[in-house]
Amino acid sequence: MSARRALITGITGQDGSYLAQHLLAQGYEVHGLFRAGEPNSGRIHRHEGELEDPSVVASVVADARPDECYHLAAQTFVPEEEFSTIRINVSGTLHVLEALRRGAPNCRLFFAGSSEMFGDVDVSPQDETTPLRPRNIYGVSKVAAYQLMRVYREQHGAFACCGYLYNHESPRRGPHFVTRKITQAAARIKLGKETELRLGNLDAIRDWGHARDYVRAMWLMLQQPTPDDYVVATGQGRTVRDFVEAAFNAVGLDWQKYVRVEPEFYRPTEKIPFIGCAAKAREKLSWVNELDFCMLVAEMVQHDLASEAAIAKY
Repeated sequence: MSARRALITGITGQDGSYLAQHLLAQGYEVHGLFRAGEPNSGRIHRHEGELEDPSVVASVVADARPDECYHLAAQTFVPEEEFSTIRINVSGTLHVLEALRRGAPNCRLFFAGSSEMFGDVDVSPQDETTPLRPRNIYGVSKVAAYQLMRVYREQHGAFACCGYLYNHESPRRGPHFVTRKITQAAARIKLGKETELRLGNLDAIRDWGHARDYVRAMWLMLQQPTPDDYVVATGQGRTVRDFVEAAFNAVGLDWQKYVRVEPEFYRPTEKIPFIGCAAKAREKLSWVNELDFCMLVAEMVQHDLASEAAIAKY
């Protein structure tokens, strides 16, 4: 019996790399869509191209012949990149949907949604019934892409699922995210490379989980008999202050001696925090987040500590 085939867009990102490892361990043949210049990834079958080009996406689908497709690629960091955000996140999703409809109609699709799709919330925690009211370009692009996915599911019979993914971190998180800024700073201060960390609003609340747990939820969605949408979250809100304290505790330092609050980084606290209710995922997918908050932060700090120590040797 031949191995199941999976295609991952955005495979070089945090989620894509963990998902590829998960699928390889399950015996899948894994294909990845890479942008030009991105590094190769071990046992992954590499397909180079851009989501914005429908002919490229169609060719990749034809070559990979996937049984499952995990559409993770998106532009997330968007200041002054509004047009490309819409082009990549919305048009790119349409190209994936159409390529699968024409070239792999039995392929199951996971679409990576975001808590930012809920936007201007009036209830916490949020679940699958919470209205979608995005308040930034990224959230708008994700809602538009989700609606395209829903049309293909309802009108074309696509097996397509959306995961409303709340904040999820790991040592592979990009350095422009505040969580990595914190853990890298804790490591550098511990090693004497820096003396302070400047941050904005320490009272901002987020629902932070581990990317390894979240990619398992993605896979579980595509193993179900019928497609559906699920919130993927821990259900626990933590402040930036909590994250800072956990990071500095991991290196045995008192964070209050090193952290400076700067008005230029300050963003007002949401009146109603982004916290997800994953009761549906727990009930229908038997999914649980296995790595708790302090374990997550400690893993990130230890990774950054080792990386910074290695740099110091050269």
